[in-house]
Amino acid sequence: MPLADLPIDGNTRIAGLIAHPARHSLSPLMHNLSFISRGINARYCAFDVEADQLEAAIESIRALKMLGANVSMPYKEAVIPFLDQLDQTSSLVGSVNTIVNRQGILTGYTTDGLGLVNSLKARGYSIEGKKITLAGAGGAGSPIAIQAALSGAGQISIFNRAYTSQGQTNPTAHKAKDLVEKITSISQTRAKFFPLEDKAAFRRELLSSDLYIDATSVGMGSQEGQEGQSLVDHPSWLSNLTALVDTVYSPAQTRLLTQAQEARVPVRMNGLGMLIHQGAASFKLWTGQDMPIDQVERALPL
Repeated sequence: MPLADLPIDGNTRIAGLIAHPARHSLSPLMHNLSFISRGINARYCAFDVEADQLEAAIESIRALKMLGANVSMPYKEAVIPFLDQLDQTSSLVGSVNTIVNRQGILTGYTTDGLGLVNSLKARGYSIEGKKITLAGAGGAGSPIAIQAALSGAGQISIFNRAYTSQGQTNPTAHKAKDLVEKITSISQTRAKFFPLEDKAAFRRELLSSDLYIDATSVGMGSQEGQEGQSLVDHPSWLSNLTALVDTVYSPAQTRLLTQAQEARVPVRMNGLGMLIHQGAASFKLWTGQDMPIDQVERALPL
């Protein structure tokens, strides 16, 4: 059904993205297509919100009786004080990417980790019992690690830079160590932190892992000086893996994915599947219905 054939009327509900910037987002395309496909009288908009208007933006979800909202950078942590409650995963991670409005009660969720796990499931790959090496414990890596533990991963080796380029202690390294403690407290998953500067340990853990997830921005085309880079020095480091995910989706084929192809890793994925499936989880929370993932995949301009 074309967008024009689904009229806006007095019963139309609104969902949206709260971020800064927001214009680049693919979420409006994904969700509006899904609303139309499922015959749901709703629309999704991207809202570019300045920091000093964040509280007002969150309150508008309640005031306007919106379905809810997605939250992206730089507000995934900043929104928490303005919400009524958090689900288990967002509470553990300390960040929110989805807000659901249920009769004026705003609940925060994080669907990023679930997006990755479900995108692997869609390829027939289960992380249950698997040993995972994860690079990056920031905004993408933390929810992935927590969800992997909740989904039954056997072991997670978390790598993060211990020092900044100026030689100072990297604050994200402290978060990575806290993440290890949280994982061991909520699950049977074994977890350990390693400094990413320790290349010998990185190589060793990769060679003994089933799945490697790069949750850093290395290789992202929009990051100056990083396109074409990889944390992995040689494809042979990946030779024992059964799956690899680079959470970057632009460019679609990163150097890491090329290395994985050379190493003949059976399951190789960029971040597009994670993007779609985290959106699908948000859509399900708002509507109770499944996102038409096949249609969304065909529609995305990537």
